[in-house]
Amino acid sequence: QIQLVESGGGSAQAGGSLMLSCAASEHIPEKGCMGWFRQVSGDTRDIIASLDPHGTAGYAASVKGRFTISKDSAKNTLYLQMNNLGPQDSGNYYCATARSPYGWGCPGGGDEWSDWGQGTQVTVTS
Repeated sequence: QIQLVESGGGSAQAGGSLMLSCAASEHIPEKGCMGWFRQVSGDTRDIIASLDPHGTAGYAASVKGRFTISKDSAKNTLYLQMNNLGPQDSGNYYCATARSPYGWGCPGGGDEWSDWGQGTQVTVTS
């Protein structure tokens, strides 16, 4: 089972930036997805961004134009660059892996993602 460790969370002022990292214990298998989720309260984790096996990114509408997901394959590390932050971006951020349907694209629901990190907290003040 792959191990995922998030880092880079903390506090930022509105309009500021943070970059989150997710270190994987091994390379992501072919047809695998990686993604970032945010949990604000309860047990629900909402997808923020994902990368399919071909490097195609998908974003939640609320972060388009502000967040960028990327991967350094040589380092087995996933990143989330977060710019122009606002209080609505606060929450506990998790990285996760999933199978990619047909070898492209990624699931949208958190229940369909299999392996999860332990989360990193992001707090944005105004």
